[in-house]
Amino acid sequence: MKKIFSIIIALVVIFSVACAQTKNKDNENKSELNWYTNLEEAKEISTEKKIPILVDFTGSDWCGWCVKLRDEVFSKEDFIQYAKENLVLVELDFPRKTKQSNETKAYNNNLAQKYGIRGFPTILLLNSDGGVIAKTGFQHGGAKNYVTHLNELLSIKSKSEL
Repeated sequence: MKKIFSIIIALVVIFSVACAQTKNKDNENKSELNWYTNLEEAKEISTEKKIPILVDFTGSDWCGWCVKLRDEVFSKEDFIQYAKENLVLVELDFPRKTKQSNETKAYNNNLAQKYGIRGFPTILLLNSDGGVIAKTGFQHGGAKNYVTHLNELLSIKSKSEL
């Protein structure tokens, strides 16, 4: 009986370490991406690179679907590789627990109002002038499916219109 208990404990420890390593790898991948917090800066980069802007209106510390989108899509290799080559990323956060400066709150609120954001997560695909190409949110199916979804939305506009 003692032997079985020791084996179970060992398996739990091994499983915990494996899960922690996977989570750390996902967090490292997300940190590989450059998420801007200023749309004007992103518009300049978008103009220079001739690629669209993806704006994530998120409630990072309270919105379950926002966390799911970050964990199942934004932190995965399929999305990371796609985004590095094809998107300028902007995160506009509306946290409840995390402190933000009044300036950041006002900036994010003004953009949410300008673009008519009503819920979280809302994802906007914008051209380099800040014009809306498409609006979406969480999509089931993981990162690969999300990349396909974004490509479908962007196929409406040709690269010359970005």
